[in-house]
Amino acid sequence: MKIDLHAHSNVSDGTETPADVMASAARAGLDVIALTDHDSTDGWAEASPAALEEGVALVPGMEVSCRTDQGISVHLLSYLHDPAHPGLLEEITKSKDARLTRAERMVTLLAEDYPLTWDDVIHHVAPGATLGRPHIADALVAAGVVSDRSEAFRSILTSRSRYFVQHYAPDPAAAVELVRAAGGVPVFAHPVASSRGRIVGERTYREMIDAGLVGLEINHRDNPEEGREFLRRLAAEHGLLITGSSDYHGTGKPNLLGENLTAPAVLDRIEALGTGTVVVRP
Repeated sequence: MKIDLHAHSNVSDGTETPADVMASAARAGLDVIALTDHDSTDGWAEASPAALEEGVALVPGMEVSCRTDQGISVHLLSYLHDPAHPGLLEEITKSKDARLTRAERMVTLLAEDYPLTWDDVIHHVAPGATLGRPHIADALVAAGVVSDRSEAFRSILTSRSRYFVQHYAPDPAAAVELVRAAGGVPVFAHPVASSRGRIVGERTYREMIDAGLVGLEINHRDNPEEGREFLRRLAAEHGLLITGSSDYHGTGKPNLLGENLTAPAVLDRIEALGTGTVVVRP
């Protein structure tokens, strides 16, 4: 069984609709795909019937944007939570609103040096989608400033750039608690992806584990091998689940569906723990 537990649609920063992600998963030979858009579950309604039609099982999920008190970005995957849970919904709504304000400020700064307007960015955002830096990157590509998203993030949109603006995000341990309260299963996404920026130290892992963290996304292209070994030891020490996934974004990233997979027994455990919603099976 081929299980990929991390994929994005155009509800956040992917380039395919939720239905198209399901079709892509079927073409890639996957049996199970998780839809985990940033701070949004709006894609679930479209993805569910499409998954049934394509013969692929759908794990409803979300990727929660978090930040430590040291300013380090943390991404938390949530599986099978209740999308209407008040506490979690309030936090992701705050994050989405902050992303919008942040994006507006970044575009204002960028417009001082590049041929970029707010309308240029909005053109690349699907209705109701969580707006973020990838949409600004797409506008920069369309303007001929960079060749692709990857170049934009390596240069103009890096967190070290003068155009970068922080946005509100919950503390990782608090987010873990909210996901568990919503009946979800929290898994730390690409924890040692140092190419993306600073990574957390042991204190953050300890706080997240104490708050109820269930797993670590170890098999991910952005986790270097030496970091994976540390994560495997941590998982063994604390009884954490180990997942693997593509972090698919359509043409937005080079990541390919199914390039990393999760064991069926791990999915069984996620299903047993998740009480907020259920896996959609054909």
